[in-house]
Amino acid sequence: MGFLDTLLGRSKPARPNLDQLFALPSAAITLESGAGFTPTGQGSVCFASVEGGAFAGLQREVRDLLDADTERGGIPVEFSQDAYGFTWLLTQHAPDDTAALVNDLHAVNTTLRDGGFGPQLLCSLLGFRDAQGRSLALVYLYKRGTFYPFAPLPDASNKRDNGLELQVRALLTDDLRIEKDLGRWFPVWGAPGL
Repeated sequence: MGFLDTLLGRSKPARPNLDQLFALPSAAITLESGAGFTPTGQGSVCFASVEGGAFAGLQREVRDLLDADTERGGIPVEFSQDAYGFTWLLTQHAPDDTAALVNDLHAVNTTLRDGGFGPQLLCSLLGFRDAQGRSLALVYLYKRGTFYPFAPLPDASNKRDNGLELQVRALLTDDLRIEKDLGRWFPVWGAPGL
């Protein structure tokens, strides 16, 4: 960081650290014991699509990597596109196998980053649900290297449970690197895995 950056109040952005994803299984235990939310067994990665053969080949490589689990009873990976044109990859495991799900999310992020498509990575999320059927996601912001909770209200169009999100933030402060800027807690309405 240079002198002008310091003088003008610019800060160096946090570097993504994909190994932080491996903290999710212990955070899931804290979340279950502290708030009653259990993993759904679904997780997803969101990235901006790029046209071209190199990116299509990388998508095939990711699909082949994750679909290898289908031979052992896993569920095939699914690709979809949202209303904003972003691509979502959904992977699933048994709800009690959060570690395997996190391994999949890490593998996808790492493959895209190592293939030169790190700037296209937006976020990854892990889905949770409580006994009342409320949904919750722990979202990892790739470019910030931080997590935040996202809790859409059930049966409400585009409204979130801010109280629950703040409760989860307080609960997981020791487990995950939580995004401090609440303005960056972007809604991920209808995200696969939520």
